Amino acid sequence: MKKVLVLLGSPRKKGNSAILAERIARGATSAGAKVETVFLHGLDIKPCTGCYRCQKPGARGCVIKDDMQAIYKSMKEADAWVIASPVYWFNMSAQIKLWMDRCLAFTTYAKDSFSGRRIAIAMSYGGDDPFDSGCVNALRTFQDAYSYVGSKIVGMVYGSAMESGAIRSNEALMAAAEKLGKKLAGEE
Repeated sequence: MKKVLVLLGSPRKKGNSAILAERIARGATSAGAKVETVFLHGLDIKPCTGCYRCQKPGARGCVIKDDMQAIYKSMKEADAWVIASPVYWFNMSAQIKLWMDRCLAFTTYAKDSFSGRRIAIAMSYGGDDPFDSGCVNALRTFQDAYSYVGSKIVGMVYGSAMESGAIRSNEALMAAAEKLGKKLAGEE
């Protein structure tokens, strides 16, 4: 059975990016995957200090002792990740950026930790256009980062919605998110 880790990077548990991630998770579950969801907001995740101790020979992970230790374990156990974020000030949320910066140490928790990892991205933004909203900036960051470490972005779903829950009215996007979940779990 495949394991999928969903990382929610919004301060809203029921926000638009979380709704997209939930629909991806539904698709993955229907394809037989086991899903774990982590709500990053409110966890004790400190910023990377750039000490590089995690990169030294014999390193045994990140030296910062906070909630990332449990997240590293979940990341290692998962076959695939869903990264969900609203667009805040023309890029991903601070919660996702904190997590992403701390992923430098993930390389010491698993051999070839990123290589071949399957990833889905879910984003919501205000405005009418993914370019002038900044959504494309975040998507490009994910593409560049995961290409660099050898992970595979299986797909991305993103859409416009300002009010919490408004994204549900975009039926085509909801269907695309569920289809992405099935693909992420290996059904398609």
